[in-house]
Amino acid sequence: MKEVTVKELEALKSSGTDFQLIDVREPNEFEIAEIGGELIPMNSVPQNVDKFSKDKQVIVHCRSGKRSGDVISWLEANHGFENLYNLKGGILAWADEIDPSVQKY
Repeated sequence: MKEVTVKELEALKSSGTDFQLIDVREPNEFEIAEIGGELIPMNSVPQNVDKFSKDKQVIVHCRSGKRSGDVISWLEANHGFENLYNLKGGILAWADEIDPSVQKY
């Protein structure tokens, strides 16, 4: 599985690169802390496959990287995606390395 670090994500955001950021956590988690991704909770991914771009880099994240990794594996196996990247360490790594104002939970 392809991954990006939080530092690589920060560079993509700063450079204005056209990519998609998808958050697969639950709505209550999104309310606690978010980093600008589109919320598509893990359990709703099968009904929302069409919301994942196939034309540009898509970075998928969750709290720590486990759920987003599971979502990517499922999408690659069942829908042939080749442009998905897991955010290594998830939003916890973002809070630790990039923005300490993002609340950890």
